[in-house]
Amino acid sequence: MPHPKHKISKTRRDKRRTHYKAVAPTIGVDSTTGETHLYHRAHWHEGKLYYKGKVVMEKEA
Repeated sequence: MPHPKHKISKTRRDKRRTHYKAVAPTIGVDSTTGETHLYHRAHWHEGKLYYKGKVVMEKEA
């Protein structure tokens, strides 16, 4: 089984593992309502929960 030749410091290891490289989340526009929302997330619009342009759930009165 291979072993590292030199010890990698905790700082160096953690720097590689961080997600600081990630940019701002991408925002999509719903084709049905025209609302902006995060990709792969359901969103509320006028008392209805939409996902992929379809009504998933309605708010109870």
